[in-house]
Amino acid sequence: MNSNGQAYPLASLYVGDLHPDVTEAMLYQKFSPVGPIMSIRVCRDLITRRSLGYAYINFQQPADAECALDTMNYEVLKGHPIRIMWSQRDPGLRKSGVGNVFIKNMDDSIDNKALYDTFSAFGNILSCKVVCDEKGSKGYGFVHFETQEAANRSIETMNGMLLNDRKVFVGHFKSRKERESEFGARAMKFTNVYIKNFGEEYTDEKLEELFSKFGCTLSVRVMKDELGSSRGFGFVNYGNHMDAQKAVEEMNGKELNGKVLYVGRAQKRNERQGELKRKFDLIKKERIQRYQGVNLYVKNLDDTINDERLRKEFSPYGTITSAKVMTDGVQNKGFGFVCFSSPEEATKAVTEMNGRIVATKPLYVALAQRKEERKAILTNKYLQRLSSVRSVPSPIMDSFQQTGYYVSAVPQPQSRSFYNPSAVGGLPAAPQWTTQPPRAQGVYSPQGVGPAVARRLSTPIATVRQRSTQAPNIKGGQYKYSPTVRNAMQVIAVPTMTMVRPQAIPASVLEPAVQIQGQEPLTASMLATASLMDQKQLLGERLYPLIQALHPNLAGKITGMLLEIDNSELLHMLESPESLHSKVEEAVAVLQAHEAKESSKK
Repeated sequence: MNSNGQAYPLASLYVGDLHPDVTEAMLYQKFSPVGPIMSIRVCRDLITRRSLGYAYINFQQPADAECALDTMNYEVLKGHPIRIMWSQRDPGLRKSGVGNVFIKNMDDSIDNKALYDTFSAFGNILSCKVVCDEKGSKGYGFVHFETQEAANRSIETMNGMLLNDRKVFVGHFKSRKERESEFGARAMKFTNVYIKNFGEEYTDEKLEELFSKFGCTLSVRVMKDELGSSRGFGFVNYGNHMDAQKAVEEMNGKELNGKVLYVGRAQKRNERQGELKRKFDLIKKERIQRYQGVNLYVKNLDDTINDERLRKEFSPYGTITSAKVMTDGVQNKGFGFVCFSSPEEATKAVTEMNGRIVATKPLYVALAQRKEERKAILTNKYLQRLSSVRSVPSPIMDSFQQTGYYVSAVPQPQSRSFYNPSAVGGLPAAPQWTTQPPRAQGVYSPQGVGPAVARRLSTPIATVRQRSTQAPNIKGGQYKYSPTVRNAMQVIAVPTMTMVRPQAIPASVLEPAVQIQGQEPLTASMLATASLMDQKQLLGERLYPLIQALHPNLAGKITGMLLEIDNSELLHMLESPESLHSKVEEAVAVLQAHEAKESSKK
């Protein structure tokens, strides 16, 4: 029960203005001397798990909670004065505005405690807050009294009084909706008129002569620069609203000395900016809705493709409202947009044109997305893969992952370990292949892992042997190693293929972790003749050294993430450094967000 006899369920307190590093343990240490505590919860963001700056503390006894509220409010915890009030689970009391008082024009030295001490004389306070930013007080705040009578007494006494030599305004709190409706009503009865585009030759006298015919003017002013020249706009203030309204209706859009006048209601800068922002948001929302599901993003375009060719290629699938190839002024950037008249036509175009070779390159076609949407989708895919791969390891993707990207829940053989990136740097480069050994059907060949095997090396190699050009013998679906191989590989059976987990591999069977010089470039036809597993392997072997040059420490993780993308888009990234760099930076952003989430959990 509080001092007025009202009971608060569970004796729950709200503790706000907390430092981001404050934890439940710190709050328990702070409040436990007051009395037994049932629970403490610091509210955190669902994704990042960072503190939202407030917490709830439930005491066993209401008397202990009231004692903490009376004695510990605004005490400093980690450099921040904490703000305590009774927990109001029902938002109706907060939103009703009953007993809520608004104070403005306060001195910067007035903080939460000073405001609380000043207004506590009028009644029991539920909440008290001075609004602040990174620079300090913003000069206004709120006091929420328990009763409307206490709020009325504070307004009658404090409105117009001096607080730290500044005259403050104290009035009833009004919601944003109420303020906007009142402001709109006042705006409809304007008397101040804004005029622009009347030329530099007009003075105050000429402007008054032009607008005085609509009614009695209180003031006329042409705005001038520092040299005294007219800036081409000014203001006319009328004595009543009807005269101002008549001037706007008669003069707005009228031609004067070859120029079209603009005459309208004078607005403050904040009001004008807010109105422009609302218009921009409305236009943006309408544009998004209009092009939702009908606008296609097309990339990996050949250099010879222009707007007409792009329209011609997509015209069989429906009515095209616009087709645009993005250029830098001289040459196309390799991507563009095609907008159809209906979602059905756009869907058909995506199905038919994605992966189709136009000129010399396979196209990547998908629904156009905003940058925020693409980033959110990439983040969700990464988190989904993170949860799934922990329980089901993939032999293809695992070859391009480094320790720490996925923490597998499946026990791994103790003989398996991951390399130290610095260890590979000291290895001599293995000689190039003279002939490419044939791939075994249904077997995941160790000669195909390329940079992945090199990154899994766990022990230094004392002797470097020449690589044999003889293909490995295959018997019964497994490898039969020649006597020259020192350490046999551990073979693990999987439902569709045999995955080889190396323990320690001689340098004679390692491929270099970069693309072999003289190797023919990867093309769509090469991918078409390879199996799905080999396609990703070929792409990964060429992507890894390019990504390693950008982010050496994250190359394995980023390569694994990018291999989830469609093969045609991966081919485009191999040919376009700008596209590869853009995708790599998106992947790095996702990794950083995940690391921040994991660190906050710890």
